[in-house]
Amino acid sequence: MTSSTLVAPSLATTHLARQRLLGLRALGLCAALLLLALYALAAGSYDLTPGRVLAALCGQDTGPGAVVVRSIRLPRILAAMAGGCGLAVSGVLIQSLLGNPLASPFTLGISHGAAFGAACGIVFLGAGSFSANALFATAGETARISGVFATSLCAFAGALAATAIVSALALLRRLGPQAIILCGVALSSLFTAGTILIQFFADELQLAAIVFWTFGDVSRARWPQIAAMAAAAGGVTGMCLLARQDLNALLAGDDVAASVGVATRRLRLWGMGLAALCTGVVVAVCGVIAFLGLLAPHIARRTTGADHGPLVVHAGLWGALLLLGADTAGRLLAGTGMLPVGVLTSFMGAPLFLFLLLRGGRS
Repeated sequence: MTSSTLVAPSLATTHLARQRLLGLRALGLCAALLLLALYALAAGSYDLTPGRVLAALCGQDTGPGAVVVRSIRLPRILAAMAGGCGLAVSGVLIQSLLGNPLASPFTLGISHGAAFGAACGIVFLGAGSFSANALFATAGETARISGVFATSLCAFAGALAATAIVSALALLRRLGPQAIILCGVALSSLFTAGTILIQFFADELQLAAIVFWTFGDVSRARWPQIAAMAAAAGGVTGMCLLARQDLNALLAGDDVAASVGVATRRLRLWGMGLAALCTGVVVAVCGVIAFLGLLAPHIARRTTGADHGPLVVHAGLWGALLLLGADTAGRLLAGTGMLPVGVLTSFMGAPLFLFLLLRGGRS
């Protein structure tokens, strides 16, 4: 028996064992996400027992607890899952397409471009008027902004503009990873200045809508918005899984990827467009959620490696888990449930961003 016949079964066995390990880790993340969701349904200013939560979910309870579970907490939890998954997978896709471990919708200015576009929609298209009089409506009504799909369209246009600028500079000027990040920082500053200028000329209600919207909060999402975020996140995830072999080849460089038949320009065009679409929808509904698209991919990459099949799945689960955990912590710590989730994601993401910069941007 030759050595080659012994090596091949060994490699196959090792690969199968690794796939099983990654599958078990994915199941563990799903279990943790389910347990956290059940805890978030039960915990809060109106505490509920697990039995009452299950009764409300099954339609066997029609009291105040059922209203809290089905109308307030469940949409918030699903919005956090969909938004976190979308931002995380978009971060994976952007990092792979640009070959930059520091790239994300936030660091490249895509989130700020979406915020600028949404602010334009709120002020110039009248998409940000509150659904009821802020002086006489309940807290849930004042937190609900009408015209979310018009705002989403404007946010997508802003995200697409930022994406087009970064992609054009990266491809035409052949910028390095550090230069791309600096370009994103410049774009973030530009779009932030534009948003502030729009706020200066907005009236009181428009200004309140912009400020409230940019806080970063998942509690304002309703079922149509949740469906839009889930569709966007599912589209980006499906694209990454279908093109996982092309993305793996792209990690070796454009020349190597082209030699095996990968259309790199078309892949970047479609990939960045879908990432911008997903980011624009999430930002339009939930506001600017900082660093999540950078944090979740790096956590997932530590356990899965560079293979985009398990990486995309694990990153999406980590993104949903992190955003739901941050929202639950903010809701319980503040007591009133009004602590913006974007504040907590910034606290989580900023140390990692500094850590990666100190390591020279190596993943």
